[in-house]
Amino acid sequence: MVIAVASGKGGTGKTTVATSLALVASTQRAVRFLDCDVEAPNAALFLKPQMHGRKEVGTLLPVVQESLCTHCGRCAEVCEFHAVAVVGKKTLVFPELCHGCGSCILVCPAKAISERLDVRGVLEAGETASGIDFAQGLMKVGEAMPVPIIRELRRWNVSGRDSFEIRDSPPGASCSVVETLRGADFVLLVTEPTPFGLHDLRQVAEIVRKLNIPSGVVVNRDGIGDGGVDTYCAETGLPILLRIPIRRRLAEALARGVPLVEVAPEYTSALLGVLEFAAATAVS
Repeated sequence: MVIAVASGKGGTGKTTVATSLALVASTQRAVRFLDCDVEAPNAALFLKPQMHGRKEVGTLLPVVQESLCTHCGRCAEVCEFHAVAVVGKKTLVFPELCHGCGSCILVCPAKAISERLDVRGVLEAGETASGIDFAQGLMKVGEAMPVPIIRELRRWNVSGRDSFEIRDSPPGASCSVVETLRGADFVLLVTEPTPFGLHDLRQVAEIVRKLNIPSGVVVNRDGIGDGGVDTYCAETGLPILLRIPIRRRLAEALARGVPLVEVAPEYTSALLGVLEFAAATAVS
């Protein structure tokens, strides 16, 4: 089973919930944790894995051998992203636009195009003290497309174990979030009860609805803001599975990298309830 933890905006406590959910789940089963926020991964600060695996990942870019190229233009015609252009007797490739689909190679009648790996980030894998298989992606500074890194991270299983999987999604409602949610059995949406929190919850909840994935909500920093999130959840049938109040002791501990269930063990049973609800909803 795969549970993705997502939020419409950054800073809502998504990683706080995801890491503690993994710690609670690991007391009952083998758990695999993926930090898919490849632009700013920080789950390792809470789970503290010992890293033992590393892999470079990127996009396969076309390389044109000019001595074989007839400049027929078929490669440029088939490229949906306009990453290839034929200008006179020169075939140009624009790496920033290429998605690595390989279509240009398939249609080239002269077999003049090969591929090279353009490294856009790295994957790292390890294991936590509680036995969680941990993996994260880290995109190179200046790169524009996190999706290929997230896609490879989802496929990468260093331990080879068939584990219960928890994915910490990037914030927002972008392509990287959609890639993280692909294949998930349940999505846990973390929000805060403010107008900004509600605005961004609406966006990511709509994505989840279109992907037809069951979901539930965690309200973090409960006690601030207004009742807009509660009203929206009631109107749309989104169940609120957990409320985490705004407390100074929680904020101080989380700032030190202490997981929620360590500073507040009373949330263990509530998180187990979230896991049970997710499992039951995904099956039905």
